Amino acid sequence: MNYTLTQKERMLLEDNKKHEELCIQKYQSYAAQASSPELQQLFLTHASHEQQHYHTINQLLNGHFPPVSPQGNAQQQQQKQYQQQGQQQSQYQQQQYQLQQQQLQQQQMQEQYPQQQLRQQAQINLPTGSGNDIDAFLCNDLLNTEKYISGTYDTTIFEFTNPQVRQILNHIQKEEQKHGEDIFLYMQSHNMYNPQR
Repeated sequence: MNYTLTQKERMLLEDNKKHEELCIQKYQSYAAQASSPELQQLFLTHASHEQQHYHTINQLLNGHFPPVSPQGNAQQQQQKQYQQQGQQQSQYQQQQYQLQQQQLQQQQMQEQYPQQQLRQQAQINLPTGSGNDIDAFLCNDLLNTEKYISGTYDTTIFEFTNPQVRQILNHIQKEEQKHGEDIFLYMQSHNMYNPQR
């Protein structure tokens, strides 16, 4: 089914598309700068989700309704299938599988995302200090980015007249909030963020 956007809807989607581009750039760049392999994987996973958001918004801009599916559903199915087939496999083999999945995600993103945009990745001055200090800085920046971008979807969702588009945008917003939660939990577990009580 096709959908004709109003001028305001188009403008809001274009803004959200730029936000998703920024997220992709940050997550990819920060994955390369993070010292923790766990954090690198988290950032690459989020970059993959942001890539999906980017393509979803492109489809909406072209007047199409993309299907709404839970984030990482295909990857979760692959992991379940892998676990069922390989209950007896060693930890080394599982790590190899995860590495292959990570490389596959990176390859897919590089094929799908314009190379020119990748060269214009966000450049920042990192703090000097330990790898943990740098990781904390990267997490803090991405947590604030996710908070901001999730908030922009509030306005976009309410401005759309089509309930199906609102549902799609709400799904993206929930994934942005989940990214923020993932980062928060990582920070909390590594003593980078302690909520006030």
